[in-house]
Amino acid sequence: MKGKILFLAGLGVGYVLGARAGRERYESIKKSAAKLWNDPRVQKQVDTAEAFVKDNAPDAAEFALNGAKKVVAQVTGKKPAAKPRSTAKSAAAKSGTAKSS
Repeated sequence: MKGKILFLAGLGVGYVLGARAGRERYESIKKSAAKLWNDPRVQKQVDTAEAFVKDNAPDAAEFALNGAKKVVAQVTGKKPAAKPRSTAKSAAAKSGTAKSS
């Protein structure tokens, strides 16, 4: 409940300050934000973050799926399905050196 009150208070303060600043200040902030976003150093970090997410998304999805299965098993009282073991084939696929069978 305290979090909701703080959120609503922050929302109200932001609205009042935004309304007082007016359109000119809004345009100035928007221009500064666009300049910052388009800075090559910022875009380099954005690209790095995107690459990290793309590389780790499958692992994160598997982790979340296994966690969800455990929760379902606890709630229903059934044992979770066996966790698939990492094989050389899946490890090779991740590294891009898959062998043909």
